[in-house]
Amino acid sequence: MRAIDYPVVSFVFATHQKIGCLADEGVYQRELLRVLQGNNLDGQIEVPVELSFRDFSIPLKLDLALEKKVIYELKTVSTLSGKHVSQLLNYLYLTDASHGKLINFRPRTVQMRFVNATVDSVERRRFDFDLSAFCGDLELCLLVKELVKDWGTGLDASLYRRAILHCTRQDVTREEMLPMRSDGTSLGCQRFHLLSSDIALSVTTYKNCTKQNRRDFEKIIALSPVRRLHWLNIVHHKVQLTTIERQ
Repeated sequence: MRAIDYPVVSFVFATHQKIGCLADEGVYQRELLRVLQGNNLDGQIEVPVELSFRDFSIPLKLDLALEKKVIYELKTVSTLSGKHVSQLLNYLYLTDASHGKLINFRPRTVQMRFVNATVDSVERRRFDFDLSAFCGDLELCLLVKELVKDWGTGLDASLYRRAILHCTRQDVTREEMLPMRSDGTSLGCQRFHLLSSDIALSVTTYKNCTKQNRRDFEKIIALSPVRRLHWLNIVHHKVQLTTIERQ
């Protein structure tokens, strides 16, 4: 990647120097593409990548792909965060690319960060499926297992959640605000993702599931009308589906 990236860095700084730090992301994107193509580098912007499962699909777009090998994700934010790293990792895994780079044009000095895919497509589909603490519909288990085999592990939790909710509840709202109460006092409303009127779904990508994680879920549903929560945790090599009942 570094051989390809080396000239790009100079063009990034030149673009930032020319435009400044206040422009929208698309302005930097098109100026950088113009400069790259003017220097005989094969760059493409807004490259479509479709993530689909059964009849569900999410249209995604790569900000910039260079030489069909390296993916660049452009940002105009105060500072780069783990959320941006996760987004770029999604793109790397979905395109089987090994390397990418985040570029943030908003600071006075351009902020850049390399992101590398740590596992390949085959490894991402090699996982243990733990149902030892699950109590629920067998169809949900089959759906989850099929989904993760199709997409592999390592993607953002919200992507798996959206696919599961679509495939299980196409006729109703997936995200609902439910009333929360403590000792008879209203606490307002809390957002839940529902599989049915009183069964919720939570999808996480915790590296390690702890007893404290479980207690956190128990506390939140204890104040809600939710009767049962299915907690799906997806990490490399392990997919765990746990049922938590309201006490």
